[in-house]
Amino acid sequence: MFRRFRSPPPALAPADVASLHAALPWLDRLAPERRDRLFDLCARFLAGKTITPLHGLVLDPAQRLRLAALACLPLLEFGAEGLRGWSQVVVYPGAFRAHRRHHDEDTGVVAEWEEDLAGESWEDGPLVLSWDDIEADLAEPEAGFLLVAHEMAHKLDALDGAMDGTPPLPADWQREWAGDFQSAYEDFCARVDAGEDLPIDPYAAEAPEEFFAVTSEYHFSAPALLAREMPAVAAHLRRLYGDSPIPAA
Repeated sequence: MFRRFRSPPPALAPADVASLHAALPWLDRLAPERRDRLFDLCARFLAGKTITPLHGLVLDPAQRLRLAALACLPLLEFGAEGLRGWSQVVVYPGAFRAHRRHHDEDTGVVAEWEEDLAGESWEDGPLVLSWDDIEADLAEPEAGFLLVAHEMAHKLDALDGAMDGTPPLPADWQREWAGDFQSAYEDFCARVDAGEDLPIDPYAAEAPEEFFAVTSEYHFSAPALLAREMPAVAAHLRRLYGDSPIPAA
């Protein structure tokens, strides 16, 4: 009788760790155990995901490693379960055009249009990203934008089978989350509709799932602003993601 042993988790080479430290100064703000967890998640990400650059884009190993670190940052507390259900990352040089089609079941009207995107997350499908936007986020890490975190929030959201702005959580926490996020979302939408000039990107009013993804960006890139504007939402995101290492203290 033969026993099957799982392969040990992959590990980043010392040179890769040094490369990440050089490229991402905020790594030094992570507690050592969280930093080690990030390196482990990065290794799993690179071993389990196919990264496909398109339209002539070439990503060297160091660039792929930085992409992995940004994708795994939202998983530091959630864990490797957040990598489940998809296997490919598609990277465009810049913004890309997507074809949209919507069928209104009530009227039978079919609408089709094109839109330019910086990122997209397909349920059970690839993560699609713009490399220009990733580099812009790395250059200005406290500007309120973090594309990869936005799209990874969608991946977490989809894990329970419903893209609704709520990732899989314990039942008690999920009830608290749903109430606090719904209240904050409705208030935010009302303020956007009233034409207020808000410090949070109004794209968060598009849908509950976009509200979760946009506020996730602010958690990592402008947490003080998020805590001031939406304290209950900020508290839930700190619990989900842990403290952000990106902005300076």
